[in-house]
Amino acid sequence: MKVLVTGVRGQLGHDVVLELEKRGHTAIGLGSEEMDITDAEKVKTVLTESAPDAVIHCAAYTAVDKAEEDVELCRKVNAQGTENIARVCKELGCKMMYMSTDYVFDGEGTRPWEPDDAVTAPLNVYGQSKYDGETALQKYVDKFFIVRISWVFGINGGNFVKTMLRLGKERGKVSVVSDQIGSPTYTADLSILLVDMIESDHYGIYHATNEGVCSWYEFACEIFQAAGMDQVEVTAVNSDAFPVKAKRPKNSRMSKEKLAQKGFHKLPTWQDATARYVKLLMEADNQ
Repeated sequence: MKVLVTGVRGQLGHDVVLELEKRGHTAIGLGSEEMDITDAEKVKTVLTESAPDAVIHCAAYTAVDKAEEDVELCRKVNAQGTENIARVCKELGCKMMYMSTDYVFDGEGTRPWEPDDAVTAPLNVYGQSKYDGETALQKYVDKFFIVRISWVFGINGGNFVKTMLRLGKERGKVSVVSDQIGSPTYTADLSILLVDMIESDHYGIYHATNEGVCSWYEFACEIFQAAGMDQVEVTAVNSDAFPVKAKRPKNSRMSKEKLAQKGFHKLPTWQDATARYVKLLMEADNQ
């Protein structure tokens, strides 16, 4: 199968390409330099010439706070860019997978969000733009996958785990919010699931994170434990200790039962994923 992957220089796109190649598929990994997704004509040219069997769309505007000021650019990339790709996928009759986020929901309550829950009030500009992308995809493509993820970490690029390890070494103490609950998502684990999906015809909307839930505070504690940095002092604080422009969800819990119902394997626990990832980072540092 020939699969085109956008956002290849990001955490997820990088690992998806590796997983596709590992299974013998032809992976075409593209960054913004190779295909500006906001340029409809460029998208049509590149996709038509590539003639993929499927597109896994990982590219996105993800600067959540900056999006509150950069509204038009955020919308242009996440909504219009996705629509540009979806239009061509419809013409080519190929599958399309779109990576979305729990931010499409309002972030309130304690019940895990279900894939088929109605989206009524996205949390912020970023969340709205990602939901607009979901809507565009469903408008044009029949063979679609929408996969909502959260708290992403991987080898390629910056993330919460790397930030915690750096701050722990520099300061010896960190303050982390304890009133936002969700699930970390390791891109190495997620990419296996995404390729399983794209190889199938079980289309629809899914939620995919590592198993189990935690607060950012609990996540930080697990990171330092995995790194053998028990001396780092971790203080739990409320969200108002860190004023930000874009509202953050208190509830990022997402139900993954639909994965099992459709025959897909759920991801390993977030603790297991954290331990493997931290070990990988430490081995890289020691080389």
